[in-house]
This record gives sequence, C-alpha cells and structure tokens, in this order.
Amino acid sequence: MDIALLIKAAVMGIVEGLTEFLPISSTGHLILVGTLLEMTDTKAKVFEIAIQTGAIFAVIMVYWQKIRDTVLGLPTEIPAQRLALNVLVAFIPAVILGLLFGSAIKAHLFNPVVVASAFIVGGFVILWAESRYIKNPTATRVDEADTMTRMDALKVGLVQCVALIPGTSRSGATIIGGMLFGLSRKASTDFSFYLAIPTLIGAGVYSLYKERALLSLADIPMFSVGLLFSFLSAWVCIRWLLQYIASHSFVVFAWYRIVFGLLVLLTAQMGWVNWVG
Repeated sequence: MDIALLIKAAVMGIVEGLTEFLPISSTGHLILVGTLLEMTDTKAKVFEIAIQTGAIFAVIMVYWQKIRDTVLGLPTEIPAQRLALNVLVAFIPAVILGLLFGSAIKAHLFNPVVVASAFIVGGFVILWAESRYIKNPTATRVDEADTMTRMDALKVGLVQCVALIPGTSRSGATIIGGMLFGLSRKASTDFSFYLAIPTLIGAGVYSLYKERALLSLADIPMFSVGLLFSFLSAWVCIRWLLQYIASHSFVVFAWYRIVFGLLVLLTAQMGWVNWVG
C-alpha cells in the first residue's frame, strides 16, 4: 500500500470538501493543489471528480429531513413537487452543455492561468453582487427555496453552466446568480445545495464510467480515502456556512479569490512555482 499516495488522497479530499460549497471554486483549488502534489494525470482528474460524491453525502446528511420530506411528499404535496421539478429544470442546462463541450473545456481551460483569472474575475463579480444586494434589499422576491418559480430555477441553472470554466465555482455561480435574480442569500444557498446533489453525483458517475478502463481494484484505497475526507470536511464546512450566512455576506470570499488568484499569477510569472495543466 502506497502510504504517500493515500496521504495525497486525504489532502485532496479535505480540499474538495472545504471548497466545494464555498464560492471559491473546488475545481480550481484541486487543479492547483493537484499540481503541487504532482497528481495531474488522467486518473487524478477522474479522482478529483469522483470524490465530489463524498461532499454530496455530507449535503444529504445535513439536509436529510428536508430531502426525506420532499421525496415522501412528491405524490401529493405541491411544494415538494415544485422543489423537485425546479431542481430538475436547473440541472438540465449543465448536463447539455457539459456533454457538448466538456472535453474541449478540459483540453483547453484546465490550467492554472485560466483558474487564477477566473478566481479574480469571480471575486469582483461577488463584490459587485453583494454591493447591489445591500443597496437594494427590497429587490429580494424569494425568501425560501420552496417558493421559487420555474423561471427562477432555469436562470440559476443557466448560471451554473458558467461554472464549467474551472476556477469559476459552481456554488459561487448559483448562489450569487440566485441573489442577482431576486433570491435571498438563504434561498440561494439552500437551492445551490439541492442542485449540487444531482449535478455532482451525475458528474462523478459519468466520469467513472467514461474512464473506467483506467481504473482497477488497486485504486479502491485511494478513492475511498478521498471520499471519506471529502465527506468529513464538507460536513463541517456546510454546517459552518449555514450559520455564517445568517449574519454575514460573501465579501470575504471575494477578496480571498482576488488575492489567491493574483498570488498564483505572480508565482507563475516569477517562476517560483512550476504550475502545469
């Protein structure tokens, strides 16, 4: 058993869990950390996507009561039917665009310079969105994810597609996008979590199936460790985030994105870190 590889898998799992649901881009961090850990081959990319499933198990655990009530209420309860259909509507655009352009995006955009640039641009978008949200709080139309309309869901789903660009952040795009479309910070965050369940599970299953020829039984320990640490760190992060948004904005994450992106560009330009795709 390669202990060094398992330690790397644990580090990647922790990074995935801590960054998946914050508006700072888990994919961007995994690309950069994977570069530093020399985990950049095709199998490593499959690993990065697969361990997202661990983070999703954490969402299911935290929101278990809501998910259970929604599933049980589907046959008879309109709010449950509305929420489930909204998640489906928001899920479809990313599936279509991901299947059409996923390979091209991986071939040309999965590199640290693109990631760092997306970090910086996304940071300024968050600052602008938060400023707009604070100046005009009456623009909020939807206080709970249960009351979103089909058009609200479609808009959030279209914004999620922007996160196909690595470094953008799926959660950042959906949460900030939802706020710009009139959702409260809580409603945007809750719906982003609900939408993550089919999106990330689907991406993980598809990636494992597509690259199944690369995998073997010998990979089970590495994937298991990554999934476990992704689950544990995501569970801690989600519980913290839900408390944080009750009284704080996302501005601190915006500045983190900008500073971190500039740091990556600086180290690349000066040759201090040998970033690779």
